[in-house]
Amino acid sequence: MTTALVIGDVQQGITGSYPFAQQVLAPLTELLPRARAAGDLVVFVRFAFRGNGADVPPASPLMRGFFEAGSAFHEGSDGVEVALPVEPEDVVVLKRRASAFHGTDLDLVLRAAGVDHVVIAGVATSAMVAATVYGAADRGYRVTVLRDGCGDGDRAVHEFFMDEIFPSRGVEVVRCAEWRA
Repeated sequence: MTTALVIGDVQQGITGSYPFAQQVLAPLTELLPRARAAGDLVVFVRFAFRGNGADVPPASPLMRGFFEAGSAFHEGSDGVEVALPVEPEDVVVLKRRASAFHGTDLDLVLRAAGVDHVVIAGVATSAMVAATVYGAADRGYRVTVLRDGCGDGDRAVHEFFMDEIFPSRGVEVVRCAEWRA
């Protein structure tokens, strides 16, 4: 079995602006060396729109400028490195919607690497994580979600996904310290 650790939207600007996003940094920072040592493919999924706003969803005009590639929010406005470190062997995928699969080459990258098990972490649980879990399951991947490697602005929603929704769909839910221990 070949595994990929997919970490979505844990990037400068997001982690610096949302306290719930900051909470995933420590568990993921501790996990990354173990995943790399085990030979797992590490994939960072970044969220950004084109600078001209052409790909901003019509229902989200306020997002224009907020998540544009190269903007202060996207790159980190306070100059503090808060995102997780990307190593040369890691893959970075740029996405424009909630799912890491929608409109990206993520599936192609995973299949080319022989991946059949996807371990998902990121923010927010009710958006990127859920959409990516469903996308991975729809494509036939075995799916694991890292409970403390995910966060949501609404703690009750996060817990509901972790305790009810994901397990009811056959998704394994574990803590970062338990996975690749």
